Amino acid sequence: MKKKVVVGMSGGVDSSVAAYLLKEQGYDVIGVTMQIWQEDKEYEEREGGCCSLSAVDDARRVADKIGIPFYVLNFRDSFKKNVIDYFIDEYMEGKTPNPCIACNKYLKFDELLKKAQGIGADYIATGHYAKIEEHNGRYILVKSDDDKKDQTYALYNMTQEQLAHTLMPCGEYTKDRIREIAKEIGLDVHNKKDSEEICFISDNNHGKYISEAMPGKVKQGNFVDKDGNILGKHKGIVYYTIGQRKGLGLAMGRPVFVTDINPLTNEVVVGAEEDIFKTDLICKDINFIAFDNLDKSLELKAKIRYSAKPATATITPLENGKVRVSFKEKQRAITKGQSVVFYLDDLVVGGGIIESLV
Repeated sequence: MKKKVVVGMSGGVDSSVAAYLLKEQGYDVIGVTMQIWQEDKEYEEREGGCCSLSAVDDARRVADKIGIPFYVLNFRDSFKKNVIDYFIDEYMEGKTPNPCIACNKYLKFDELLKKAQGIGADYIATGHYAKIEEHNGRYILVKSDDDKKDQTYALYNMTQEQLAHTLMPCGEYTKDRIREIAKEIGLDVHNKKDSEEICFISDNNHGKYISEAMPGKVKQGNFVDKDGNILGKHKGIVYYTIGQRKGLGLAMGRPVFVTDINPLTNEVVVGAEEDIFKTDLICKDINFIAFDNLDKSLELKAKIRYSAKPATATITPLENGKVRVSFKEKQRAITKGQSVVFYLDDLVVGGGIIESLV
């Protein structure tokens, strides 16, 4: 009897080819698009939005082309609670969250997996560029064969149960080859551009989005230096992130950068570029994949944002379940709310949310 797999289809080339590859491998494939967005015609109708109406139409056409059943499932309430509300709350607290990581954690690899298992599926699958392998009875997450497209940074929250029931066929291919396969089998999405902005913010202006979502809550405040001297007025702390230089509107006669954001005083601290380089941080909400618990210090590579290069660091367990990360060399713009992810060569050790700098 064929193994049944539910493929999360976003309407993009990666998940489309993932569905095709799994069918070719002999799986009983079902295509599903997660309807995540709220009532918003501008979003639903715009081109390229993940899980917008145009994306649903693209996914449905792909399913028809490769000959698999296709369904749209409603995840709106969960997406609002676990992604949108979280995103807004974090920015209001002076942090910079990663909504894709939250979506992966709570929706794709939790709720979608549960729904898939509820209809008797053995696996879920996505178009992520990553590899899942089993070593000595433990499932591990490994970097994609295409290092430029590797997406393991956003997948560090996966549990052993989730890894055991997830397939990621694109991890063994380069992006160029995935596009070639899509073209070879006649998929119109073969040249569809990748979606790079936040999927629920159509103009990529997160400050404006949060201001409109929280009327009257985002207030002007002071730009200050590290000694508390007032330098000017800011639009609201949600418009800024650590390391930002452009768009500050300050005439200082020299470049200045956001070095801290204080939600209690509604102040944005600015300083010289050297002030945004740090070596140590504390992270919380830790998940380890390579082992269950960290019981002693470990030297490895770590990266503090999706686009960062892994850098040598030592991770040390703390009594409260948190982890201290000490980089060998200073890192630029370590940002509260972002994730720090740990690697040993191509193996994902785990990761957590950056809580504070030391």
